[in-house]
Amino acid sequence: MSLIETSWKHEYITTNGVKLHYVTQGEGPLMLMLHGFPEFWYSWRHQIPEFAQNFKVVALDLRGYNDSDKPNEQSAYVMDEFIKDVEGVIKGLGYQKCVLVGHDWGGAIAWNFAYSHPEMLEQLIILNLPHPAKFAQGLRTPQQLLRSNYIFLFQLPWVPELILQSSDYQAIETAFKGTAVNKSAFTQADIDAYKNAAAKRGALTAMLNYYRNIFQQRMLNPNWGVLEVPTLMIWGENDTALGKELTYDTAAYVRNFQIKYIPDCGHWVQQEQPELVNQYMREFLIDLT
Repeated sequence: MSLIETSWKHEYITTNGVKLHYVTQGEGPLMLMLHGFPEFWYSWRHQIPEFAQNFKVVALDLRGYNDSDKPNEQSAYVMDEFIKDVEGVIKGLGYQKCVLVGHDWGGAIAWNFAYSHPEMLEQLIILNLPHPAKFAQGLRTPQQLLRSNYIFLFQLPWVPELILQSSDYQAIETAFKGTAVNKSAFTQADIDAYKNAAAKRGALTAMLNYYRNIFQQRMLNPNWGVLEVPTLMIWGENDTALGKELTYDTAAYVRNFQIKYIPDCGHWVQQEQPELVNQYMREFLIDLT
């Protein structure tokens, strides 16, 4: 374990009826980080020490993941509950506002939270997850439906769990190394960390329940207003699950919007190109101070 990692603190907070685990480092304004599927707080390992120099960084395990509570009911994994979780974490940590950073599912939650509680955000940073209106539009096209075909597989009961856990969770490894452009970004220790998190009792079903409720989620509503929160989007251009075209015209939905594309980079952008992601995040935050 490195000297940096020894200064990370593992904490728990109870909010909205669930106990959520998080890793934190630093003091100052709050920067809250929300991971995606099939990840956990660890996907922010390259960002935590970088931004702990100026912020209290909190990298959350979303409900259902890793060391956070995993409610049994499928109905517990809906956007309204995720938004309440985030609101409770911010307030429970003693803050009124934060910089919210989200990737993949964490990005979807961050977008929705920004629309529900814009007064609680200083800035919004989204990595490889389109604006909900653009995603809804994309799912009406054959090319994005093909890229998103795994969503339909995940609707089945039990079968996705069996696939994901077979051969020592090989599908988890394939999700990262099979789709990353920079495959060296993931060591075997990194892959094992993701496998171990997914292997925790109840985690796989909880993680999949996010998808099983997706067609009841308001995130697929095509009608969205204009967001007033200053927003940065960072996009790895070689994302196999989400087409670059989903980012086009996002400025129509966000008053103060910036986008940074990263070529030769896949979906796992903050892990594949951490130095560039950190640079773009810092430049955005400095521009707004």
